[in-house]
Amino acid sequence: MDTLLVVDGANVVGSVPDGWWREREAAAERLRDALAAEGGQSAVSGPAEVVLVVEGAARGLGSVPGVRVESAAGSGDDLVARLAAEAGAEGRACVVVTADRGLRARVEAVGARCAGPRSVRRR
Repeated sequence: MDTLLVVDGANVVGSVPDGWWREREAAAERLRDALAAEGGQSAVSGPAEVVLVVEGAARGLGSVPGVRVESAAGSGDDLVARLAAEAGAEGRACVVVTADRGLRARVEAVGARCAGPRSVRRR
């Protein structure tokens, strides 16, 4: 079974001050497309199922081959934590990409590993 790579979209997009706040959906779309091109290979070794979690103005962004986009109805952190917990319950390896310390603690408590935004974001 492939590793589940869950990317905290808002956190990763917000890690680079490139004007993302003016066009949040477009910034999430650029991240999604970069993830699709790379397949998560910088954050995990081996095959990965890549899930990009979006919230707020980026909700409704569509999936593309190689990246499943999940829109959080509420908190993106809650959805990321739920996906990590589900993976752990299945015995599946999970890597969560975020710099959010609180979210890191939540997902590590259910067995996920964490990686920082630089693991998937080229500057």
